[in-house]
Amino acid sequence: MFQKNSEITGTESIDWKTLPFGYLKTDFNIRCTFTEGIWSELEVSDSEYFPIHIAATGLHYGQEAFEGMKAYMGIDGKVRLFRWTENAKRFQISAKGILMAEVPNELFHEAILKAVKLNQRFIPPYGTGASLYIRPLLFGSGAEVGVKPSSEYTFIVFVSPVGPYFKEGFSPVKIAIVRDSDRAAPNGTGNLKVGGNYAASLRGIAKAHSFGCGSPLYLDSKDKLNIDEIGAANFFAIKNNTYITPKSDSILPSITNMSLIQLAQDLNLKAERRPISIDEIESFDEVGACGTAAIISPIGEIKDIENNKIYRFCINGQPGPISLKLYNTLVGIQNGEIPDKHNWTEIIELN
Repeated sequence: MFQKNSEITGTESIDWKTLPFGYLKTDFNIRCTFTEGIWSELEVSDSEYFPIHIAATGLHYGQEAFEGMKAYMGIDGKVRLFRWTENAKRFQISAKGILMAEVPNELFHEAILKAVKLNQRFIPPYGTGASLYIRPLLFGSGAEVGVKPSSEYTFIVFVSPVGPYFKEGFSPVKIAIVRDSDRAAPNGTGNLKVGGNYAASLRGIAKAHSFGCGSPLYLDSKDKLNIDEIGAANFFAIKNNTYITPKSDSILPSITNMSLIQLAQDLNLKAERRPISIDEIESFDEVGACGTAAIISPIGEIKDIENNKIYRFCINGQPGPISLKLYNTLVGIQNGEIPDKHNWTEIIELN
C-alpha cells in the first residue's frame, strides 16, 4: 500500500474555502514514458521532481502540452470527473499538432483515476467552492540538438486542490484590451493547449495587471478588429437572448465553453460561434470569461486604455441573470445537484 507523503501530515489545517488557484503539494503523481513506439506501465511517485536530459526537446523546442480538468466532491458524497473524454481528445490534438506521441484514452483515463484515488484526502469538501485540479502533462524528454521531434516522451499527471482562478470567484472581474502583444498567430498553435501560447501571453497579463485588471483581452493578431480570447479563458457575451462566443482558428477550444453552448440551448437561448467585432462590445447585455479553471467569471469592466474607453457591465456589481443561470446549472451538474442529462460526468469509485 502506498504511504502518505511524510512532509504532509494531514489536511486538517487547510482552509478549503479560502484556497487560491495555485499549487499545493499532495501525496503522489503518476508517470510513464514513450520509447521505441511503446508506452511504459504507469508508475507512482511521491517526488515532485524528476531527472530530465539537458537536451530534451521539451526544454529547447517547446514540445510540451498539458490539460486542465477537475474532480468535484458532490452533494451526495460522490466524486465526479467532468467530460474527461473531451480532455483526452484535446490532449491528443495538442500532441499531434506539435508532433508528439499521443496518449491513448485508456492510458489517460487510468492515469487520472489513479492520481485522484491516491490523493483522495485532498479532494475539497462539498460546498467549499474548491475542487481537485488535475494536470496531465506531456513533453519531449529525449535528447535532440537539431530542431526535430523527440524520440522519447514523458507523460505525468499530478493534482492539487484549488479555489477560484480569479480571486473574485463568481463576482465581476476587470479585464483590459491588449493590442501590443498576441498569445497566438493564425495558422499557429492557438488552438492547441501548449506551453508556448501561455508564455506568449505573459506580457499581456503583466500589462493588464498594471492597469488594475485581472486578465488581458486579446484581439485577432492579424487585423486587431475581432475579439479572440481572454488570457487563459474563452470569451462569451449575451445579447438578444443569444449566447455568443468568438470563432477563430487561434482560440483554444474550451470544454467549458462547449458545455455552456449546450446549456444555453437547453435554456432556450440561441447560440452563435462567430467573429465578434471589438466595436460590438458596448451592445452586449452580459459578458464573461469561461474555462475549466474559471468556470464562469462575469466581466464587470473592460478597459480600452489605448482609446480611453471603459465598458461597464454587471449593474450594481451583480452578475447578469443569464450568466448566473448558466453558472449555477454547470456547477450544479458537476456537484451532482442537477441531473446530468448529457452524461458529462463520471463517478469515481474511491477505495
